[in-house]
Amino acid sequence: MRTLTIEPLTKEAFAPFGDVIETDGSDHFMINNGSTMRFHKLATVQTATPEDNAIISIFRADAQDMPLTVCMLERHPLGSQAFIPLLGNPFLIVVAPLGDEPVSGLVRAFVTNGRQGINYHRGVWHHPVLTIEKRDDFLVVDRSGTGNNCDEHFFKEDERLILAPHQ
Repeated sequence: MRTLTIEPLTKEAFAPFGDVIETDGSDHFMINNGSTMRFHKLATVQTATPEDNAIISIFRADAQDMPLTVCMLERHPLGSQAFIPLLGNPFLIVVAPLGDEPVSGLVRAFVTNGRQGINYHRGVWHHPVLTIEKRDDFLVVDRSGTGNNCDEHFFKEDERLILAPHQ
């Protein structure tokens, strides 16, 4: 099995998969009589139909044992999905490019700096949330509406990957 190289999360590296939600290096303008900096439109919520709604949730995630064997990825074909860390902790991201199914050889891994969120574009293959801390909270912005919005792909045994952040 191939061990994933964990890359620092940057806007450029993550662009094929979605948006990095961060203030560092982002344009802003002043509002509220000059007392507040607005970092405007850092990501766009994508939905498939006008009847869909963008919703806000909180996910409380428990850490998984590492090293982790990446056996599956999921995607949301009808809407984007954003994760913003609420407790300031770095978290891991495992993604694969758009396609009918993920290609094991194209899977990439990233780690945030704890102040970055991410927005997966519609249809981008990704692993479910991967916290580094024992338990962590995330603000999640995604789509609510009719239709199946979660496809799962399970890798064949020889396509599985290893995620080992502590090595």
